[in-house]
Amino acid sequence: MTAGEQHPAPAARRPGGRWRRWRRGRPFTAGVLIALGGLEMLVTLRAPLGVLLHVGPQGLAAYLVPAVLVLCGVLLVATPQQRVFYAVLSLLLGLVSWLTSNLGGFLVGMLLALVGGALAFAWTPDKRPRPTGATGAPGAPDPAAGDGDGSALLPGARTPDPTPADRG
Repeated sequence: MTAGEQHPAPAARRPGGRWRRWRRGRPFTAGVLIALGGLEMLVTLRAPLGVLLHVGPQGLAAYLVPAVLVLCGVLLVATPQQRVFYAVLSLLLGLVSWLTSNLGGFLVGMLLALVGGALAFAWTPDKRPRPTGATGAPGAPDPAAGDGDGSALLPGARTPDPTPADRG
């Protein structure tokens, strides 16, 4: 290259492509909100005695509910297949925290846990079909292509069972 020529620009990448795909493949925001709600409740339990409003019945529940909420938030992000269980558990524990953990962490932690639980319950995985190159083995028949007679199935449709006449 001579001094007047410029280097070719590198191929443009989408910023945060892998991180964005990973984050969107799970209820990430819901898990973070639930974990933050539990952490906020744990912090308010360590508040000075003058700020402490309600310790709750038997001090163990005051620490157990927020700890399980933090665990639910982390497990929700780690294993999105179990999202309904973690969402319902987070909603129940968020409500129970009103009684056990300083009025739900002065309402802030309880609201974070409830909003996160609702988001986790409402979240669904992406059902869009992947490009043909990413579905599996090359040359594998496309299930939406039909039987090869020119008829194509609608997305989500199953092939009909053969009639006795078709079986031979």
